[in-house]
Formats: sequence, C-alpha cells, structure tokens
Amino acid sequence: MIRAMNITPALQVSKGTPMPGFNPARRLSKALLALALLGTVPALAEAQTLERIQGAGKIVLGYEADARPFSFESDGKPDGFAVALCNSVAEVVKGKLNQPSLNVEWIAVPAQNRLAAVRSGQVDLLCGASSITLAESAYVSFSLPIFPGGTGAVLRADALTALKAVLTDESLPARPIWRGTPARTFLDKKTFAVVAGTASEAWLTERIKTLQLASAIAPVATIDEGMQQVAGGGAAAFFGPLPILLDAWARSSDSGALAVLPRQLTYEPIGLAITRGDEDFRLAVNTALSHAYRDAGFRVLFTQWFGMPDAAMENFFRQTVLPD
Repeated sequence: MIRAMNITPALQVSKGTPMPGFNPARRLSKALLALALLGTVPALAEAQTLERIQGAGKIVLGYEADARPFSFESDGKPDGFAVALCNSVAEVVKGKLNQPSLNVEWIAVPAQNRLAAVRSGQVDLLCGASSITLAESAYVSFSLPIFPGGTGAVLRADALTALKAVLTDESLPARPIWRGTPARTFLDKKTFAVVAGTASEAWLTERIKTLQLASAIAPVATIDEGMQQVAGGGAAAFFGPLPILLDAWARSSDSGALAVLPRQLTYEPIGLAITRGDEDFRLAVNTALSHAYRDAGFRVLFTQWFGMPDAAMENFFRQTVLPD
C-alpha cells in the first residue's frame, strides 16, 4: 500500500534554523506587489500629462520670451506664431477632457532651461523655437514640425567680402581646412557668438572642431545680446535660428550696421516639446496642429509672422499634416 505523503510547501522547508525575522511568505507577497505596481507604470506614463491637466483644472504652457516671431512677450503677455498654435492645442485639450472652462496658464521659460521645464512637469507644453534633434529627443518628445527652421548667421554689414563669401558658400568644406587656404584665413582665430544651449551652438562647436579652427565661441543668453556682440565688434558673426535672426535684424536699431547672410546653414525643423513617452498628449497636440494647418485661416496666421508663404513653404505644411 502506498502511504499518503504530506508534502510541505516549498517555502516552509528549511534545512536549518531560520534567520530571525525571516518570513518567506511575506517576502513573496512583497515581490508580487512590486511586480503589480511595475505593471501599472506604462499606463500612467502614457496619460500623465492629460491626467495632470485634468486634476489641476488647468493646462500650463511654457514659452520662450526671446524667440520672436515664434514666441515672445508683448505687453506682459505671450505672443507669436508658436503661441497661437499652442492656443489651438489648448482648445483641443478642453474638448478631449470635456472641460470647456479649463484655465490656460502661461509661464516664461529661459532658453537654457526650456527642456528641464518640460521634463520636470513645470510646463505641459513648450511653445517656442526648439529644434527637433536627436540630442534633444533624448530628453523630450516633439510634436509635428511647426516650421522648417535652420541655423543662419549675422555679420557686420562692412565685414570682409571674403568672410561673407566663405560662410555663404554651399560647398564649405566638411573636413579640416589646411593652412594657407582662403577658408582658413577668413574663419580661423575668430570669435563667434551663439545662444547657449541651442542646436546652433552644437552645430558651431562641431564645425570648429571638424575644420580644426583656432576660433572661439562666445555664448550669449539672448538674441539681442548676440546682435550687439556683432554690432560692437566683439564677435565676427552671430549664429542662431534664421527666422529669428531675420526678425531681430528687422527690429534692431543697428540693422543698418548688420547683415543677415542669405543662406540657411543647416536644416532643423522646429517643434513643440512635450514629456517623453506621453503618446496620448502627443496625439492631442498633433491633432490640433494638423487641423490648424488645414484651416483656411492658417495662411493669414503664417503671413502675419513670416510674410506670404512661397510654394516650398506651402508644400512643407501640406506634407506635414496628418490625415484624420
């Protein structure tokens, strides 16, 4: 006859004296609880911005106060092309959350801290002139492009014709420039200004290193400061987003002494920045932008800040729109 065996649960088997306070069942319970909590993380991350907005009863929009015509401060209030688009986003969010009275709060964010403001949740959406790059995509996510931006340059109007020619030349070398070549003569041992923490600064740093130039970079905090550096002779050129440089030049009291080069040195599409991994909110933002681009009033908005769009610009927005 086979005797019935009393099988002791594995967690209760011990070949020695248990350690004081050791409770395997309790540890298993804690481990299972931890796994259950981990399983909820993706769901929370996907909806975190919309949930935060709904809970707070407001959407917080950040704007760069020195990025005209995309975003700037006018009479104490935010204004500009990106600001208008963000207002469209706010309306879509109100409808999505069924909160028509949702408050819209604006916060000015310095260019150097703009990504940190998004990552920390200080702002729900950053409205300005942030370039969509791989480097910045490591910290935040971006909406559909709102403009085909890129780096441009401002020089003194009386700058050497040769310097202008070198910077305007589409065939500017992509490798070290040897001593004695014209390009080195006019680019070497110069000081170039650029707004700190921008895609233009990263590009300028890479070009100086690649071309092996003994030139210096003078970081500035604002566009106006960079323009003044060039006007006063402190820098041979100031590099920054071309649309912003053109607008600043047109408004500058030193416009007669300055010149904006007729060349976009890089292609850097501009987008609105949001928290990484938050696809529900990103969908709401992209929905608002796609609808705005298709709206008959978009041409009026664009013309207000950039002048009449040419065929290439119209094609850019036509290809950017996502279908419903």
